[in-house]
Amino acid sequence: MKAIVINGFGGPEVFQSTEVETPVAKAGEVLIRVEASSVNPVDTKIRSGVLNVLTPPFPAILHGDVAGVVESVGEGVSGFHVGDAVYACPGGFKGLPGALAEYIVADASLVSKRPANLSVREAGVLPLAAITAWDALHDRGGVCEGMKVLVHAGCGGVGHLGVQLAKAAGAEVTTTVSTSAKAEIAGKLGADHVVLYPEREVEDYVQEFTGGAGYDLVFDTVGDANLQNSFAAIRLHGMVVSIAARSKQDLKPLHTRGGTLSVTFMLLPLITGLGRARHGEILRELTRLVEAGKVCPLLDESKFGMEDVGAAHAKLERGSAVGKISLGW
Repeated sequence: MKAIVINGFGGPEVFQSTEVETPVAKAGEVLIRVEASSVNPVDTKIRSGVLNVLTPPFPAILHGDVAGVVESVGEGVSGFHVGDAVYACPGGFKGLPGALAEYIVADASLVSKRPANLSVREAGVLPLAAITAWDALHDRGGVCEGMKVLVHAGCGGVGHLGVQLAKAAGAEVTTTVSTSAKAEIAGKLGADHVVLYPEREVEDYVQEFTGGAGYDLVFDTVGDANLQNSFAAIRLHGMVVSIAARSKQDLKPLHTRGGTLSVTFMLLPLITGLGRARHGEILRELTRLVEAGKVCPLLDESKFGMEDVGAAHAKLERGSAVGKISLGW
């Protein structure tokens, strides 16, 4: 089969097209014919060597997200049949070859039938980001009706899904964005309040939208200095859930509020094997929400082919994408 691989770390130009052996579904697995994938920040970090510990063996096939069709079913698999339209995030990390190929083998517990009302490119950008947002808001944050929730970067790859998932749970949602154009998009995604963060201090919008009490839950998709903004925005005994907590932070603002910091690392079930079935469960729940019209992916206007993956990486690293960048054969 055709695959796009890297043989070493470097810039977007390191991707190469080659022929590799087509994988075979073993017991508990399905073989998926790949139709679409997406670019996530973790993919660029693996390619560049920043997260070299997560790299599959060279020649490495990267990228976790996949939408496609079941080509074959391994022994002991129930619930999937040849021809099923599915999506998942089953590989692209450590010992698991990824989706930049014509076929990918997936642990069946990670896979779900994809939403019938989405195109294959739309479905292909969802799994990693949506599982991340779901884990942060539902499994860790306990989001529910009546909560006041702040989602940072409401037009980002994870943030735009966070806005919709929080809203679907019945929360009152505030989100931060960088431009007025993104503010308009965030409003259409369902945010109740949109903050242009270059123009507003945290204390200002906390006062305006929570009466100064603070948010029950803050979903931080940015990290670094923005974690301090997140700590400053929670109510007494509130919670911050972050997907980017690798920097040194002053915990005093969190301490004075009796708050909680929780970190979500979506890849752990993939690379440890623990809790993998939860990913499939989340995607099945997501499918129901998408088909009910409560969640939809925000696609960047670009449409890259799989063999243009280097250009797709370059665009993501420039920070010029709005929403998710899709890839397709």
